[in-house]
Amino acid sequence: MKRLLSIFVPANRPMLLIVAALLIAAIAVTDWLTKPYISLGFLYLFPIIIVGGFLSRWQTIGVALVCAILQEAFSNLPENEAIFRLVLSSIGFSGTGLFVSELLKNRRIVLEHVEELEIEVKLRRDAEDQLLVLVESSPAAIVTIDTNGKILLANHAAQQLLAPGAPSLTGQAITSYLPSLQTVVERQPSRAFRTTLQCKGHRSTGEVFLACLWFSTYNTMSGPRLAAVIVDLSEDLRNREDLSLDHLLKSSRILVGAMAHEVRNLCGAAVVLHKNLSRVPNLEQNEDFQALSSLIQSLERISALSVKAPSDAAVTVELTSLLDEVRILIEGAYRESESEIEIEWRAHENLPLVHADRYGLIQVFLNLAKNSQRAMESTQTRKLRVSTALEDKHVTVRVEDTGIGIAHPEKLFRPFQPGAETAGLGLYVSRSIMRSFGGELIHEPRTHGCCFAVVVPALTRIEETVNA
Repeated sequence: MKRLLSIFVPANRPMLLIVAALLIAAIAVTDWLTKPYISLGFLYLFPIIIVGGFLSRWQTIGVALVCAILQEAFSNLPENEAIFRLVLSSIGFSGTGLFVSELLKNRRIVLEHVEELEIEVKLRRDAEDQLLVLVESSPAAIVTIDTNGKILLANHAAQQLLAPGAPSLTGQAITSYLPSLQTVVERQPSRAFRTTLQCKGHRSTGEVFLACLWFSTYNTMSGPRLAAVIVDLSEDLRNREDLSLDHLLKSSRILVGAMAHEVRNLCGAAVVLHKNLSRVPNLEQNEDFQALSSLIQSLERISALSVKAPSDAAVTVELTSLLDEVRILIEGAYRESESEIEIEWRAHENLPLVHADRYGLIQVFLNLAKNSQRAMESTQTRKLRVSTALEDKHVTVRVEDTGIGIAHPEKLFRPFQPGAETAGLGLYVSRSIMRSFGGELIHEPRTHGCCFAVVVPALTRIEETVNA
């Protein structure tokens, strides 16, 4: 049957229709020649079967009627039953042709569906292969876990992160490596969710590390599953803490220098008073006066201490990416505070490399942004403009705001100013940070608002950078 149906393909249509027409003609001629002896009308079933595979329903019925008429015309049967025989023959031939037509139609539908399934299976297999390649080649550790906390899949990075040199992770309990993830699996809700988590992780060697997890749940025919991407943040934690400590030490040196400067001024005044009091008769023999003299000398030694910044404080910095980070930090801080400050960013896209302390430079911009935010709290127009200018050997970044301005510009950059919200050290420390790597922080007077210029030394001449 399959072989018979396999011939009914569009490519064979013209040839088979011609064959069917020749068969009908041959049967009719043969039936006419053998009319006195026997009727061959049943042979019309074969061309009907052929045309039923290609023609439409009405066309098949039309051919069936033609065959029934030819059969009746060349038959040697009583004429009083001709109409009855014609009807039965037409029904029989039409039914055969329509049956074959529906059979072939259903077969085509099944073949098309099978072909679609094969294509979908192939595409799904290709997608799975690509996904497996992506998972295996990923530098991040990826694992999938079932509801019992057993690891179903672990890529090479996961093996190296959790169990280097140990047997495969597949089938092992996740609680041995990430106990917090086991808790999530046990409390897994019915609906799918995805989130992040930082927790303590354990390697098979007993080493502890800081793990950052991005995980999500999904449902399969075998039950809920959990997929997690694991990253070791231990090195980032160490770098961040080292950077924080380094910045703390730098800020402490600046603050100690400011304190020493103020103590030096006070000591100078105390020395003058001490010399004046030393002229009083018999006062030098007083024990309290001698103690005061020792105290002043000790303060002079403390104020004379020189606190120098390390020589490797500045490095090569890509100013364009640094300003992008600053913009993200400022916009996020303003958005969280709901200050409704409009930020206008006019920075060049390709700024030259500069010589600076990256972390310190970011702190300078953040301090200026916070000062501008406080200055614009009582103003109707709140706008912060950040622009860059390229000069001969420097890049100048101007931070302007529409705040209340500065009443006494001459007192800027002085530590421990009276009337400051904190200790009055923000601008003093910021300028000290800039000067530590050859930069400068300058206040540029404006009719309205305030403007500070952050001048950073460039590694090459600006003309060379622009021409390049």
